[in-house]
Amino acid sequence: MSLRNKVVWITGASSGIGALTAKYISEAGGIPILAARSEAKLREAAQGITGPHECVVLDVTDNEQIHMVLEGILERHGRVDVLINNAGFGLFKTAMDLTLQEFEEMMDVNYMGVVRCTKAVLPSMLARGEGHIVNIASIAGKIGTPKSTAYSASKHAVLGFTNSLRMELAQSGVTISAINPGPIDTPFFDKADPSGQYVNNVRWFIMPPERVAKKIVSVIEKGRTEADLPGLASFGVKLMQLFPRLSSGVAAKVLNKK
Repeated sequence: MSLRNKVVWITGASSGIGALTAKYISEAGGIPILAARSEAKLREAAQGITGPHECVVLDVTDNEQIHMVLEGILERHGRVDVLINNAGFGLFKTAMDLTLQEFEEMMDVNYMGVVRCTKAVLPSMLARGEGHIVNIASIAGKIGTPKSTAYSASKHAVLGFTNSLRMELAQSGVTISAINPGPIDTPFFDKADPSGQYVNNVRWFIMPPERVAKKIVSVIEKGRTEADLPGLASFGVKLMQLFPRLSSGVAAKVLNKK
């Protein structure tokens, strides 16, 4: 797919990979619709975008607001060509230290936010017989790690939803993709890891956000259905799938970086 003149709705676009992806989509000739809860942060994120774009305030836990935003996009542009479900957050705590409310909030934003936005946009895509939905999951959706019970569970749910939906829509003309990155150098860790311990422990492994944003654009342009990154993380996933009992014991020690 060429992104020229394509309308691309991006949630969680006020910073990090969401904001950068919007910038790269604009540079490719697309029309990014940046969505997030903070209008001020959205305006700041959009400063580097020179082509046509929009900023819309959106809380992905509010289904009514999602439909209102979508109606506005359809009125102004007539369609959504690509939806990038990027909104999400994490808290790195043990299961015993996490409150039930924190479990529920992560699932509500990270998973149900994806479901709400996808179900909102799907009818118009199916009616047109084309479209692309890209869900930003995580390597944590394939490999559980200590102090990531709630976050990892939410991303496992995103991948389960994504993979099942892809099968349901196989003949519809709508492409369903998952992006599964490892740790990225973004403001995500300001909330997930306020002590900075995890970031310091994985600094050699952490990816620049530009790399992930460019991969997202590449997946859309090439119509790919999944991308794991970096390569070392992808190799680790395959190893654990082949030898789950052996590798899980090793992983518990190696991945205990939080």
